[in-house]
Amino acid sequence: MTVKNGVDVEQLGQAVETISQEPDAGRFRFHAKTEWTDALKCATTIDEFDQAGNRIRTETFRIEGDEPEEILGERTGPNAVELLLAALGSCLSVGYAANAAAMGIDLEELRFELDGDIDLRGFLGISEEVRPGYSTMTCTTYITTDASDDEVIELKERVEKTSPLMDMIANEAPLETDVVVT
Repeated sequence: MTVKNGVDVEQLGQAVETISQEPDAGRFRFHAKTEWTDALKCATTIDEFDQAGNRIRTETFRIEGDEPEEILGERTGPNAVELLLAALGSCLSVGYAANAAAMGIDLEELRFELDGDIDLRGFLGISEEVRPGYSTMTCTTYITTDASDDEVIELKERVEKTSPLMDMIANEAPLETDVVVT
């Protein structure tokens, strides 16, 4: 067994081969349920499903959300746009670790600092010229490795090309919504 950056490179290769030969093995459905709890607070639970879409476990993870005091929250948890930054950082972390392992690159340290700028006039409906979401987002990757600069650039390009979160943010993934009144 070859382990690089905590990733079993052999198993990673086998997973890639299996999914290449059997595309259904690489299809997953993820599920989250968010419930308003009080004021501007909510709780999201993540259930675990198998590849066939059968629920294995409920409430595997729970994430509490709130807003900053400046916009009437109590700051008991991160808000949604902060969670988006965290999700992107998490996605990139996985991408760097797996791709570096596959490329034979050792990582000593890896961290991401992410920022996003929002103008609340869009969110509050004050101005139609201002978008309600991030107007800009930045991500700085700090990496300590013995890889060459060219290898690090290739790693960055591979990660960014295959990151599900970068793809969804950059390409505005379609979202279907529905409202059910109970």
